Amino acid sequence: MPRKTQPTEAAVPEHTLIVDNGAFDIKAGFAVTSPDLDKDCHVIPNCMARGRDKRVWVGAQLENCKDFGEMTFRRPVEKGYLVNWEAEKEIWDNTFFDKGAKLKCDPQDTNLILTEAPNTPQALQTNCDQIIFEELEFAAYYRCVGPSLNAYNDIPALFGDPPHGPDTSALPVECLLLIDSGFSHTTVTPLFQGRPIHQAIRRLDVGGKFLTNYLKELVSIRHYNMMDETLLMNEVKEAVCYVSNDFKRDLDTTWKGGVGDRKRADDGRDRIVVDYVLPDYNTHTKGFMRPHDRSLATKLKKFGGAGSATEGVEDFMTLGNERFAVPELLFSPGDVGMKQAGISETVIQSLSGLPPGLWPAMLANVLVVGGNANLRGFVERLEIELRQLAPAECILRVAKAPDPVKSTWLGGCRLASDIATLKDVIVTRQEYQEHGSAWLAKRFAVGNVK
Repeated sequence: MPRKTQPTEAAVPEHTLIVDNGAFDIKAGFAVTSPDLDKDCHVIPNCMARGRDKRVWVGAQLENCKDFGEMTFRRPVEKGYLVNWEAEKEIWDNTFFDKGAKLKCDPQDTNLILTEAPNTPQALQTNCDQIIFEELEFAAYYRCVGPSLNAYNDIPALFGDPPHGPDTSALPVECLLLIDSGFSHTTVTPLFQGRPIHQAIRRLDVGGKFLTNYLKELVSIRHYNMMDETLLMNEVKEAVCYVSNDFKRDLDTTWKGGVGDRKRADDGRDRIVVDYVLPDYNTHTKGFMRPHDRSLATKLKKFGGAGSATEGVEDFMTLGNERFAVPELLFSPGDVGMKQAGISETVIQSLSGLPPGLWPAMLANVLVVGGNANLRGFVERLEIELRQLAPAECILRVAKAPDPVKSTWLGGCRLASDIATLKDVIVTRQEYQEHGSAWLAKRFAVGNVK
């Protein structure tokens, strides 16, 4: 009787494209052995935008735009989930497939590592798998929860621990509590040997978008109508906002008092209040922050406007408690009526879903990533509050990734650089065609073992 031949395993292409498909930006690049974040990881706006001249900008084309006034955006990712593949494919075409694309590749000769938000609905996962293999026709593919890739970074170095041995350098860190505060939301994901512990994942529906919208409302009430200037207000938020370690003290410092009860300005007020000069999209396309000038503000108020006192004076806003009241929502969402715990309480809720034996290891390895991690004072405030809530016998260490925005992509690059590990996690198009989408969903849900 003839011996049965074993099916040949499909060869894995050499090129691997890592795509951290965020709601605000796409972080993408090809896997290299020694990645340089500035050169190898490209940050592309994950949106389609239309200016007041009705011109449409797609993805990386926004880099060439000079006038962002009254610009409207269409984003394929909503509430952290990829729900609009029609728009996403147009952005991907411009980025990966069109002639002259920044990261042009042949999908039939490329592996793809694609991130998704924790607890993505299964229908959206199935739709994503079908588009990747059936329409875009990538050769091989790995869909994973974005926070899990951070476990492949050099976590011991962040906390001053001894480095991995040479035989374990490609392995994920054993225990990691990952806080990802991005555009759509903030998630707390406990990771054990690189795998998310799903029952302990917690989500706070406050992210960069929520903070920007709140800042728009405050500024529109107190200064100029900025409700149509989303991008500008996002730049203002990134430039001036910070997380206060003593919210009540800073609020008292910036309080002026009522008309009949005018309070003498405290010397500390100048430490907080700043002016933000708005761009005019002619002489300068970016705004900038500068120290508050009381004499200039008084003069302009006397003349009735920012541009009428003297010719050529910039339009500017004086920002006081807006600087710290907006990021405070990450820690006290109840300030605007949200019935959710702040980020520190959310971390404790996440830990309550774990066996108590894992608590010390998790609290000793708390890593913060995402764009909101760049807010000044964020990590310090988080560490102070966690120390008050965590068990006293547990060592608490909180660190911010060297580059919080690109940290997930870097972890994916380290994963893809180890060929043996990559072969364990990816699924080829041939396997997908043989087994179908239900098998693929189960395969990615189970983990890293084929």
